Amino acid sequence: MMFEMGYAALPSIEAGKIKPLAVQSQLGPDGHPRRGDFLPPVALPRRMFAGRRLRFLAPIRIGASLRRTSTIAAITPKRGRSGEMVFVRVEHAIAADGTLAVIEEQDIVYREEASAAQKPAGEPAAAEATEELPEPNDRESFVPDATTLFRYSAITFNAHRIHYDTPYTQGEEGYPNLVVNGGLTALKLCELAKRNLPGGKLGRISLRNVRPFFLGRKAELRSRWEPDGRVSLWSVDDRGRVLTQGEAAAEPGSPE
Repeated sequence: MMFEMGYAALPSIEAGKIKPLAVQSQLGPDGHPRRGDFLPPVALPRRMFAGRRLRFLAPIRIGASLRRTSTIAAITPKRGRSGEMVFVRVEHAIAADGTLAVIEEQDIVYREEASAAQKPAGEPAAAEATEELPEPNDRESFVPDATTLFRYSAITFNAHRIHYDTPYTQGEEGYPNLVVNGGLTALKLCELAKRNLPGGKLGRISLRNVRPFFLGRKAELRSRWEPDGRVSLWSVDDRGRVLTQGEAAAEPGSPE
């Protein structure tokens, strides 16, 4: 399935194009757009962002006319320790003044409803062993607050309630606190990568969310230069557990 959207200098939807943003009446109980329009009608109720890969192919000038074409690239059912899951890969291609500028692949995972035995989720015992990780060349602390989550969700038009509705997040999804947007951590890691790449140029970045990051916890963003020119990226929580992991490079390269 595919849809297209267009922008002029400011974000305005072209006539005749499918609207990429859902109106209030089209949102589901979790705050996400109801499935079955663009996103497939997956029956599993809990949705999480699993990862993304971006390639920056051409510069985008201020005031350029943009067109984004979005495609459902794959739907993959799996079974994990937490039960049934469905992974959906969405591809976005953004053209600026008719030239392909950005390609993004997003991985979305749908999971079963949290059972009473699973709540609260995402918080293993304190005795969990610390992971062995390489020594970074650069690091930066990351301690988001509720205002940051709200503003990021607002600017990205993300109404998923796990980022701002604490009673829903704890009672329905089974998490101990609000979930920090995966895209917010990705944005911070992008900036860290640019700081450590030649000329601050980011050609591609690939990130995978390993475990959720909750409000009220501290994280550290880390990067390490590799001999082949790549920059390894990861973030860890205040227990030393990996939250996000990936890599970046100055050249776009080929999709993974």
